[in-house]
Amino acid sequence: MADRPPITDPFAIPPELARAMTTERAAIPAVTAGPTAPRESAASTLPPARLAEVPRVIDSPDDFAAAVSALAAATGPVAVDAERASGFRYSQRAYLIQVFRRGAGTFLVDPIAIDDFAPLQAAIGDAEWVLHAASQDLPCLRELALEPTTLFDTELGARLAGMPRVGLGAVVEETLGLHLAKEHSAADWSTRPLPDAWLTYAALDVELLLDVRDHIAERLDAAGKLSLAHEEFAAVLAKPSTPVRAEPWRRLTGISSLRGQRSLAVARELWRARDAYAQEVDTAPGRLLPDASIVAAARAPLTAKRDLAALKAFTGRASRSQIDRWWGAIETGMSTDDLPSIRSGEESIPPPRSWADRDPEADRRYRAMRPRLQEIAESLDLPVENLLTPEHARRLAWRPPVDRGVDGIAAALRELGARPWQIDATAQTIAAAFVEALQEPAEAGEAGS
Repeated sequence: MADRPPITDPFAIPPELARAMTTERAAIPAVTAGPTAPRESAASTLPPARLAEVPRVIDSPDDFAAAVSALAAATGPVAVDAERASGFRYSQRAYLIQVFRRGAGTFLVDPIAIDDFAPLQAAIGDAEWVLHAASQDLPCLRELALEPTTLFDTELGARLAGMPRVGLGAVVEETLGLHLAKEHSAADWSTRPLPDAWLTYAALDVELLLDVRDHIAERLDAAGKLSLAHEEFAAVLAKPSTPVRAEPWRRLTGISSLRGQRSLAVARELWRARDAYAQEVDTAPGRLLPDASIVAAARAPLTAKRDLAALKAFTGRASRSQIDRWWGAIETGMSTDDLPSIRSGEESIPPPRSWADRDPEADRRYRAMRPRLQEIAESLDLPVENLLTPEHARRLAWRPPVDRGVDGIAAALRELGARPWQIDATAQTIAAAFVEALQEPAEAGEAGS
């Protein structure tokens, strides 16, 4: 940062990003009604995306080897997707893997039947992988030892390109002028056999993705954002797995309504019992016993199993069939000496709405910084959360570095995980905003004198 040319305006954008603020409007024509830029209300009039034929599911070693051979012989980027059974199964494993490469075709692979994906990784591992909302699929792909070295995320790219809607269906409409039905996105993909309608949906998700990728890349390049997009894609790949929480039960919806350590202990034991049973039967925990039922049981004055059975708020498909399990958990919570603390011991930042009372200086810093970041984001035509991760912004305002100059702010952002382009775009502004925040008390005093 030290050898950057001086910027006289404290809220000016660094020169490197000026092109992204000026060329985008000149290079990208205004969105008009037409086949490649449909209006949202006209989605139903667009031609539907269609398949020439529905690919069959690959579930044998010989068919898998043939698919791998075809993919290895082709060139260019590879579209990849995975379908899970979120909300139905306990695990987040993949139940279908979709792969498309120009010159090879589309392949739908059953990861239940195929237990070794090393040949597929060897065939496409060095190519650019194109995914939509990659952070959702990378964990289950990694469970199968499938890992890209280079990524293009069309959802993230659409955000950076300033598209107003970034779901795959909306992006396909805007870039390709086709209507992509998404009614099977929340289906139970552990179902066997998979219906043809679902397979059509799964195949289209990857068959259209490379064309979408090319359109988005063109927009990013015309706007001077392609290099920063690649920084963002690389950051998605490099992001470490989310660490396991020390007290995951504290994420129960409604737990903040509980008062007292004993109630929290009951909620904790019910959560543990539910989680163990959900793993045992491979079912999403909330389908067995909703969070609201756990909180209701922890709050109610229960003295016997019959009281729990009579509790109307205690619902869920396993609420009565596993009543002995749940009552055992409640008894453990009522008798344990291992009482949880009222507040979580995990490091966290309080919600900004409480800062004015808890730390007025942090509140002033945050209020001074936020509108300035919004101005930059609007100038670059991208969401403010992509300009700077909200968590990074909050942590910086809550506990700023000792050196609050540009270099100190840049170093703090780098340590938090901000990318170089984000630091270049925001460090100068944040430093100036923090200086501005220091003047607020004095100015308020002068105004009232």
